[in-house]
Amino acid sequence: MKSTTTKKAILLIQCPDQKGIVAEVSRFLYSYNGNILEVDQHVDVEMGMFFMRAAWELDSFSLGKDEILSSFEAEVAERFRMEVKLHFDFPKPRMAIFVSKLSHCLFDILGRHHAGQLEVDIPMVISNHPDLKTIVEAFGIPFFHVPVTASDKETIEAQQLELLAAHQVDFIVLARYMQIVSGEFIRHFPNRIINIHHSFLPAFVGARPYHAAYERGVKIIGATAHYVTEELDAGPIIEQEVARVRHHNTIAELVQIGQDVEKVTLSKAIKYHIERKVLSFRNKTIIFY
Repeated sequence: MKSTTTKKAILLIQCPDQKGIVAEVSRFLYSYNGNILEVDQHVDVEMGMFFMRAAWELDSFSLGKDEILSSFEAEVAERFRMEVKLHFDFPKPRMAIFVSKLSHCLFDILGRHHAGQLEVDIPMVISNHPDLKTIVEAFGIPFFHVPVTASDKETIEAQQLELLAAHQVDFIVLARYMQIVSGEFIRHFPNRIINIHHSFLPAFVGARPYHAAYERGVKIIGATAHYVTEELDAGPIIEQEVARVRHHNTIAELVQIGQDVEKVTLSKAIKYHIERKVLSFRNKTIIFY
């Protein structure tokens, strides 16, 4: 049985579909004594694109960490016109959480992290309100209260970016952070900001979507986790979940059901991102479950 402490390298590949890709990737890994642990691929026939995720044991691999990417590009990637990303499952990625007043997603993330379900470090939580400071600090995580107003948003985002850089943050989770982040901020973390929201959009917009959904008599409540782009709530989707509701559910019950769906959806999206199982192409994602 393999040790759970086995260090892994992970290749994410996308390129025009053509013959021989899987064979050549396997040949490369075999030639350097690579023991493949996980491999998955997908072909988008309409776009003519090939996508692949390959993970292998690093300890026995005869190339050093700093040699792998350049060797793979020279021996395989250039010939197949591949776009390649190389990752390792160590050290743990560093995740910052942004939150406002709603606590359900934050509690869920902190609880899963405390239980060892998320292989990630959380060096900080940033909030535009002080309400959740006690909760965060109870988990031993630094809390930064950074108030935001429309008139000083550019200055505030600059302060946030300084904090993120000082804490060497790799990616950000907006755990019901009720502020729109700017395009300039997003450019510092491309496909590295994960957001969660209810899936009533675009039908029920505004501050009271559950009330509007209740009045309309919806039968399904959902949540969407996606990467943040400059187009509001329209970035590549990572995960979606739904729950059925009935006519006798009250507005309060709809909110509770919706929040339960949100936190499960967000935790799955975080896990996929941490494990490098998400490959973005244009404005969609391939998820290697």
